[in-house]
Amino acid sequence: MRMRPTLSWVPPADLSPGTTDLTPVAEALRTGGVLVLSGAGLSTESGIPDYRGEGGSLSRHTPMTYQEFVTSPQARRRYWARSHLGWRTFGSARPNAGHRAVAALGRHGLLSGVITQNVDGLHQSAGSEDVVELHGSLGRVVCLSCGARSPRRELARRLEEANAGFEPVGATINPDGDADLTDGQVGEFRVMPCTACGGILKPDVVFFGEAVPPPRVAYCRELVGGAASLLVLGSSLTVMSGLRFVREADRAGKPVLVVNRDPTRGDRHAVARVALPLGTALTDVAGRLGIAVGNEAAESR
Repeated sequence: MRMRPTLSWVPPADLSPGTTDLTPVAEALRTGGVLVLSGAGLSTESGIPDYRGEGGSLSRHTPMTYQEFVTSPQARRRYWARSHLGWRTFGSARPNAGHRAVAALGRHGLLSGVITQNVDGLHQSAGSEDVVELHGSLGRVVCLSCGARSPRRELARRLEEANAGFEPVGATINPDGDADLTDGQVGEFRVMPCTACGGILKPDVVFFGEAVPPPRVAYCRELVGGAASLLVLGSSLTVMSGLRFVREADRAGKPVLVVNRDPTRGDRHAVARVALPLGTALTDVAGRLGIAVGNEAAESR
């Protein structure tokens, strides 16, 4: 059984301003058995915006809810028009230094696993293995009738063919791969059905108002139970889907460390919050451990 690490670094009484001292993160990683929990802030350096924080998209954009998607044909048309446009940018995003650092730490056996709240697939593109996609992946679509799953790129091709000339301008891309469009810009966008049964297609992600599948949650809890410490990267921990794992780690006496520029909902459970850019911070930590972070990502998308 892996022993729980005892950090020599003494946490401050108030984490609200954060620290720039990476010592506790380096200590935890040197011990090994670190479980990573990543959020949208890890992907901002790849050009994918955050939901929250300064300039976060929730200040101007309300994501599609599951209930609206399944009950309204017009809502689905609006979603797929906006998502199709957003996918052109979202689908071409590449891993940044933060993703590559996580992959490098994993290759050196210092991580017990990676749980990501992101739906962009960038951890896998960087070379991380056995990543748990807590909220699913925009790289897949699922039929709500027959359950068939297929690559998003195939649907993107079908949508391109069915909506030739669809080129609205001025749209802003959001963290869920959606884009901001008016109803006028959406127009009569054609939505494609499942090729297997003609059913409704949905991105294979957990929408707002939809629950994370219980078996997935149970597996993540097993990972928390088996980890020596929990390292939160780029998550505000505002939603319970991620915060519950932080609380569980804290209750089990496992050190929780957060690297996030802004205060998070989980700070009171953490021994440290490092307020530094993730790419810089993780590359620095890897370097302290003698691990080089490559400049090129493994293209596995």
